[in-house]
Amino acid sequence: MTHHQLAGMFDIRGHIPSRRSRASWVKRSAMLCLALWIACSGARAGGSGAFYDPDPAQLSDGPAGSLIRYEPMAGAPDGSQAWRILYRSIGLQGQTIAVSGVAIVPPTPAPPDGRPVVAWAHPTTGVVPRCAPSLALSLFQDIPGLRALLARGTMVVATDYPGLGTQGPHPYLVGVSEGRAVLDAVRAAWRLPDAWAGRRFAIWGHSQGGHAALFAGAMASSYAPQLLLTGVAVAAPATDLKALIQRNANTDGGRNITAMTMWSWSRIYGLPMQPVLQPDATPTVDALANECVESVFDIVRRRLTGRSLTQSFLRVPQLAQQQPWKDLLAQNTPGPLPPGVPLYIVQGADDTLVEPDITSAYARRQCAATGSVEMTVLPGVGHAYVARDGAAGAVDWMMDRLAGHSAPKGCVIRDGSAAKIEALS
Repeated sequence: MTHHQLAGMFDIRGHIPSRRSRASWVKRSAMLCLALWIACSGARAGGSGAFYDPDPAQLSDGPAGSLIRYEPMAGAPDGSQAWRILYRSIGLQGQTIAVSGVAIVPPTPAPPDGRPVVAWAHPTTGVVPRCAPSLALSLFQDIPGLRALLARGTMVVATDYPGLGTQGPHPYLVGVSEGRAVLDAVRAAWRLPDAWAGRRFAIWGHSQGGHAALFAGAMASSYAPQLLLTGVAVAAPATDLKALIQRNANTDGGRNITAMTMWSWSRIYGLPMQPVLQPDATPTVDALANECVESVFDIVRRRLTGRSLTQSFLRVPQLAQQQPWKDLLAQNTPGPLPPGVPLYIVQGADDTLVEPDITSAYARRQCAATGSVEMTVLPGVGHAYVARDGAAGAVDWMMDRLAGHSAPKGCVIRDGSAAKIEALS
């Protein structure tokens, strides 16, 4: 059974389809654990811890977006070259921080004005340093559309976000933190020797990465004015954090997201969990925070770890209505992109985590702001595979923007077969 077949048993990362009984699932989980233990237990090998830990002098010796160090990585696809990078960014208190990531350069010659760049923003992988995508053996398989982008001469840079790889905790779903990391990764790629990155770039993100992409898109002109953002493409983006928490309160995936958000924000914002979390749930939340969300083995392990969590693991009926959580959820919910930044959205019709109506509502708000939105809904696709299944359309759209072609005027939602087109404006 392939990795994708195994992962396909899950509707979303960490969520088991309701039609499967608990007893049957537990039996299959035990079999999967045995079968995958050897293959997956080492799936986070690679990279030296020292690479991610700069000394203070290195950290302060340069502006945001400058490189601290880089090292070659093996396994890059189709003759391309890859480097693990460590670069400077700005933390939530205005301090200089180190952020890690990966830059992948195609084998074709760079054009005179430099290679176009796509910044990949990854979905949820965890909230502690060892969950960095740059440490995962499956990294090059986990960037949807990577081979197509490289084949068309595009450089790809993929941030880990702060606190993943580098010193944690990771500011999970904290928009400004993610946005800075995405933009500074592009600036770091610009400075990578022999990469010949140009100024033109697009952003491509899935789920949490869609959230990061939208914040980066909103910040780009003011935060990184030396770069030229041509468009933002997102797959099932987290656009309404209040709805994400409230609507998924009774699902495994939703409880996982709530647990990770609470654990991260309690440390990032100094919010104690005790007023909103049942005392007997604290060990489970802590355990979930220390597990990653990438391989099938990770999914099985997280499901077993979190099996004791129910809706009652919270002291309050609605965390999203409880201050200061309510205001922080609003603060970290992305607004519309600015005029001149076109948006492409791909959404799974069967997504039960980031639901289609939430995404289409964001698309309508964006249309009112800029008048340039294209949204494609893929029938029969859930949350886990929407970026993979929608990558071809996203790559085509980004390449058109990077080539200097203006996005079509107007706003539409179309289904995957283009049999139905709905005008948003």
